[in-house]
Amino acid sequence: KNKQIRIISGEFGGRLIDTPDNSATQPMGDRERMAIFNRLRDEIAGKKVADVFAGSGALGLEALSLGASEVVFVEKDPKAIQCIKQNLQKLGLSAKIQKKLDESCDLIFMDPPYESGLYEPVLQAIIEKGLLKQEGYLITERSSQIPLEIPAGMEVLREKAYKTTILSFLGLEETK
Repeated sequence: KNKQIRIISGEFGGRLIDTPDNSATQPMGDRERMAIFNRLRDEIAGKKVADVFAGSGALGLEALSLGASEVVFVEKDPKAIQCIKQNLQKLGLSAKIQKKLDESCDLIFMDPPYESGLYEPVLQAIIEKGLLKQEGYLITERSSQIPLEIPAGMEVLREKAYKTTILSFLGLEETK
């Protein structure tokens, strides 16, 4: 049976959603999700959001619950895609599900598998393809055991360490 997690805030606060039934995805902890959405609660309405390595879609669903105008779920794993579709259906929502991000967003959540080695190449691609708007945020979670090389053009706006993870809010450096 799939594990369920709870949407924290907004219109669907308290509703349960499923997580994919596999070990390839690792849902972000409640504490970390709460920290993100407490910080962003007033900034999400009307924004275009991407949930990259979406897994259950929890981060994107949380953004929709808080009034995001559009969410693109980026996920390759078939079980995870199925799970996102079911969660959207359960909440009566619609959103795009794609294998890669190809449009620029105000807010990007990126939570790849910790050991994947995908952090730097994906951050680099986001900068090169202009997928994060200049005043936007990219929020990522990683294992505290894994250092993060921030590519040129991006800066850490704030970071918070938890027991075993680090939550980073990144933004684009101002272009001179």
